[in-house]
Amino acid sequence: MAAHALVAAWAVLALLAATAQQDLPVVRWLAIHLFLLGAATTAIVVWSEHFAVAMLHARLPDRRWSNARLAGVNLGVVGVLTGVWSDLPVLTGVGCALLITAMTAHLVVLIRMGRGALGGRLAPIADYYRAAAAALVLGAVLGWLLATGKAGPHQYSGLKLAHVHITLLGWIGLPVLGTLFMLWPTVLGVRMAEHTTRLARWVLALTGGGLLTAVAGLSAGLRAVAVPGVALYAAGVVATAYLFARTPRRRPAVSAAAAWLLGAAMGWLLVGVVVDLVLLSVQPLAEARDDFGALVPVLLVGLVAQVLIGALTYLLPIVLASGPKERASLRAVLERGWVPRLVVLNLGVALLALPLPDPAGTAGTVLAGVAGAAFLALAARVMIRSGRGLFQGVRHGGDKAGVSRRPVVWGTAAGAVVTVLAVLVANSGGGTGGGTSASGTGGPGAGTTRTVAVTLADMRIRPGRIEVAAGTTLRLKVTNTDSQRHDLKVEDGPATPMLAKGESRTLDLGQVTESREAWCTLPGHRAAGMSMDIVVTGGTGSSGDTSASGHTGHASGHDGHSTTTSGGLDLSADFSAGWKPRDADLTPAPGATLHKVELRAAHTTVEVAPGVKQTMWTFGGSAPGPTLHGKIGDVFEITLVNDDQGMGHGIDFHAGSLAPDRPMRTIQPGERLVYRFRAERAGAWLYHCSTAPMLQHMGNGMYGAVVIDPPGLKKVDHEYVLVSSSLYLGTPGSTAQVAKMNNGTPDAWVFNGIASQYAKRPLKTKTGERARFWVVAAGPSDGIAFHIVGTVFDTAYKEGAYLLKPDQPGGAQVLDLSAAQGGFVETTFPEAGHYSFVDHDMRHAQAGAHGTVEVSD
Repeated sequence: MAAHALVAAWAVLALLAATAQQDLPVVRWLAIHLFLLGAATTAIVVWSEHFAVAMLHARLPDRRWSNARLAGVNLGVVGVLTGVWSDLPVLTGVGCALLITAMTAHLVVLIRMGRGALGGRLAPIADYYRAAAAALVLGAVLGWLLATGKAGPHQYSGLKLAHVHITLLGWIGLPVLGTLFMLWPTVLGVRMAEHTTRLARWVLALTGGGLLTAVAGLSAGLRAVAVPGVALYAAGVVATAYLFARTPRRRPAVSAAAAWLLGAAMGWLLVGVVVDLVLLSVQPLAEARDDFGALVPVLLVGLVAQVLIGALTYLLPIVLASGPKERASLRAVLERGWVPRLVVLNLGVALLALPLPDPAGTAGTVLAGVAGAAFLALAARVMIRSGRGLFQGVRHGGDKAGVSRRPVVWGTAAGAVVTVLAVLVANSGGGTGGGTSASGTGGPGAGTTRTVAVTLADMRIRPGRIEVAAGTTLRLKVTNTDSQRHDLKVEDGPATPMLAKGESRTLDLGQVTESREAWCTLPGHRAAGMSMDIVVTGGTGSSGDTSASGHTGHASGHDGHSTTTSGGLDLSADFSAGWKPRDADLTPAPGATLHKVELRAAHTTVEVAPGVKQTMWTFGGSAPGPTLHGKIGDVFEITLVNDDQGMGHGIDFHAGSLAPDRPMRTIQPGERLVYRFRAERAGAWLYHCSTAPMLQHMGNGMYGAVVIDPPGLKKVDHEYVLVSSSLYLGTPGSTAQVAKMNNGTPDAWVFNGIASQYAKRPLKTKTGERARFWVVAAGPSDGIAFHIVGTVFDTAYKEGAYLLKPDQPGGAQVLDLSAAQGGFVETTFPEAGHYSFVDHDMRHAQAGAHGTVEVSD
């Protein structure tokens, strides 16, 4: 009885955590793990041992050791929950170690039960429980890698998917399938079919082998291996569902409520596995990881909750009742209103799973929660009623074993309750709103504890200023609500890890006695405004300064510059030995209509001016990135891979028309996305990084050109692509560099990323040959007035339209483009010589935006 009460206690705590999600530091994580690691794990440990004894006709394990294993599992869960919440990796590791040890002991017991046992036709089903215990051990190891940051950015998506699969489909799914082979005919009140045992072996081979294959593939980042594994698992589920559907029913079920709940759970498992298979088949792992969240309510509520409710509905009366009459009475209590509860619960799951806007999702949460709470109330009533009988039996010399079990189980339950209550209480007060300042004295200082809610979003930290009295113990509950990752580093103090959207951590600053600054450490984010002042008032540390202005120049000490002369760049100097200019020739458009391109975002060291090397943020290893060339109607399928170890990146192609939500989203280190668009319009188009702050990402080299030929474009002798941009030297993202960007004072203006490169290595053509110059103004802030000295343009094309054609009497001297515009001009050179091309804004030309066309006879 006490073990079942513990399951109910964990479930209640999970419901409490779910209703308080907005106030908890780890958002959904706590509620999910309270339910899975707490309620579901306790139930599976207890029931798998009970069922294994019954199916194998084995001896009961020593009850004291069973109690110890159960306590070890639950205390390990408490350690994991507390360690992750409080950001204590050591405690998380201890909790994982205790959980792994207890589950390994549980696995050993299940294996030893089969040795020397009488066995029976149900004996093979015990293998499901052994496989499940092994799955949880592996899942705990993967969870530890994720929770403690041991998983690198390149492995994170795959390891997280592997952890979720081995936990939900292995630890939860396998014992559910195994138990249903036995429980389904029992609940229906029919004999088990003769071939059930044989089919159970095949299903375990399919699901277990498929899951192991899928987890290995996901951990290694090999989608081609993971997909067949999930397909095998799905085949096992389909076979099981078919068997259940074919089970004969000649009389009313023993428990209609349990039968319908278990059947609905099986249906949701089938739906979840099929959708999972589709997601992994058509999407990269990073995108599948994001979309897998839609399956959480299906598997968590639709499968796990319904199996728990259905199994408890059938099993509690059997376990708690002393005879048939009491069993019928208890079952009647548990089945009260089961039809509306069944409908409400599954309607809630559907609303949660379907891609519907609020309030549908909120309504689904409420419906599922109400149905779950209603059953818990009925289960509590049943256990209280049967508990009175238990205590009466003990007073009259009854079951002593129940007494021996009670202290361990209830002690563990109390530990779980205290853990979650501590989480709730610690996060219940002291938070500020979402304004820009959190002022106030915070109490008398010494002896006062204050917790402030800090939000990271939109390149800002809110509140931007916190005032506290000297001596106050300050805690910051930091939550990232932005689509890209951020962290928070406190000057001379603690720092959070990189937080994905929705993740939180709490920083304990201890007693603060002097003002300090906190900021996001990602390159450029601090300079872009992601900083916060912590101002101490009323103490020696503040020195009467409440502005924290003493820290405004703090970052400048960390800035570094590439080598330059005191007067600026020496454009007359020579490039380094082995240097090669960027090839300006436009590669002919491929004949195919589908263009598949992989672009890798990474830091690359580039010689950006004679003798000057700079770390650039690049697409494809160059700044600008590769030029894409096609025709109207062509489809471009771009795979963006983020090889940058320090920050997220995205991409935006101006040549395509599509909703930006998914293809232009920021992906984190190690992730990838596929950006697919159809070129519907001709022109010279810009593409660039879509991650904020875009000024910095573009200013550091993340841009490129897409050329879509106008219909009927005539062939010429030479086609060149020149992408104009500004060059900002210095450590990327540093305060000094960002100040140049904000003030519009670059160190140089360049064509194709390198100052004066075509003055050193001219473009070459011959007299009388026709040349076309495609020009794209990448900015990020300045445009261009493209001019070639000594010639006149007879063709000018700008932003998708001809301004001038050769058969017209007029000519053009410049192609004027604002930032992000593009076009082309054509000309022929009348005689041999050296023709300079420049940005006719002479500040730009003198500072690097110039080159030469060398014309020979």
